Amino acid sequence: MSENHELPVAILGAGPIGLAAAAHVLARGLTPVIFEKGSTAGAAIRQWGHIRLFSPWQYNVDDAARRLLEPTGWQEPRPTALPFGAELVERYLDPLAAIPSIASVLRFNTEVLAVTRQGMDKTRTRDREHQPFLIRVQGPHGTENHLARAVIDASGTWSQPNPLGQAGLPASGEESARAFLTEPLPDVTGADRARFSGKRVMVVGAGHSAANTLLSLGQVAKAEPGTRLFWAVRGPGSAQRLYGGGDLDGLPARGALGRRLRLLVEDGVVELLTSFSITSLTADDGALTVHASTPDGEREVPVDVLVPATGFRPDLSILRELRLELDPAVEAPRALGPLIDPEFHSCGTVPAHGADVLAHPDQDFYLVGMKSYGRAPTFLLATGYEQVRSVVAAIAGDTDAASAVHLELPETGVCSTDFGAGCDAPAEPATESGASSCTGDEQAAEAGCCAQPQLLSLGVPTGLAHGRSGDRDY
Repeated sequence: MSENHELPVAILGAGPIGLAAAAHVLARGLTPVIFEKGSTAGAAIRQWGHIRLFSPWQYNVDDAARRLLEPTGWQEPRPTALPFGAELVERYLDPLAAIPSIASVLRFNTEVLAVTRQGMDKTRTRDREHQPFLIRVQGPHGTENHLARAVIDASGTWSQPNPLGQAGLPASGEESARAFLTEPLPDVTGADRARFSGKRVMVVGAGHSAANTLLSLGQVAKAEPGTRLFWAVRGPGSAQRLYGGGDLDGLPARGALGRRLRLLVEDGVVELLTSFSITSLTADDGALTVHASTPDGEREVPVDVLVPATGFRPDLSILRELRLELDPAVEAPRALGPLIDPEFHSCGTVPAHGADVLAHPDQDFYLVGMKSYGRAPTFLLATGYEQVRSVVAAIAGDTDAASAVHLELPETGVCSTDFGAGCDAPAEPATESGASSCTGDEQAAEAGCCAQPQLLSLGVPTGLAHGRSGDRDY
């Protein structure tokens, strides 16, 4: 698209991956424009700022971003420390967003409504690759159209949680029960504590968000008589499958999570409900009744609060007029899907990948970050940073740099069915040091890995072929 070289590279989302993409665009001598729906950088992360990440700072700072920050006097945090979400924003994203070359191209409170090609819907082919992208946004100045030479969608999945019902559909009555549902990662021991104290609480999901919330609720239950906790998991099998890698996990904070959760269940603080498939929700007399299908027949559980930790999925509606090629199972770019399928992979077994794997039929459009993983939950920030380095090199025409992908990740140690969920995000509340959980990009509801925990070969990606091992858990 040589005739479009003067146009900016549009970046959707001002989270860690979006801002890293902007840093790489600037390093290449190109001009970015960043559209962010929220009012600040890292808007989604701020919603789980009370949670600690699994991955230490050494994996959470992008190289190009570091090169922009260092001349400002920015002090990089200790590489081995595990940051809370709020620290990631305050000590990294806010300073990065304040750098003049980035601040001048940030468009906050601006929602992207659609991405297409100027003058073309997706059915038009002739000269398609020569037409600039048209990004329609709704912002402070109303509805506007912007043109771009390339588009990097780093908008994540936080705004698109999975439903509570079976088969990927909302349960009957789910919408009318919203008053009883919390956010996926409530601040259980902090700002939201009163909502859970002395209440019947059900957590639905089998990934790190569920585990993190249950650990926090365990503290409340021990301090507040009358607090009763239910942990609902759709998948069958023994509890052993739910606890992850433990001491074998390459990220110690993540391994500790499963060990501590096991103790809550064994001590009777948490009642584990497996093979619990929610069919409907009914609200009456100030309480919520959860109706579920189980191997022993229908079951009803009355609760006061329900925490939906069922994961996330990408919002692809804004990309309807683009030509995408997506994996039919996880809704990631087709070439990436088999490499990240959560039935075969956890965070550390995903091989390095870049522009070649992330490309779509519409040239110079890329999904990156958590959104590039679709419904797979095994994303790490370090993976996204290498993605955008390669993608921006490809946009700049440096094919050699785009193809030379390198990534060193901690080995997960164990292929766990459910604790393979989102690997970076939330880990644990501030009152508990050392453990971790997951966020956005976790999709705990659908995550699975193997029928039983299995050791992975260190440094060697496994399970590169597609396949399904039966129904997966929440």
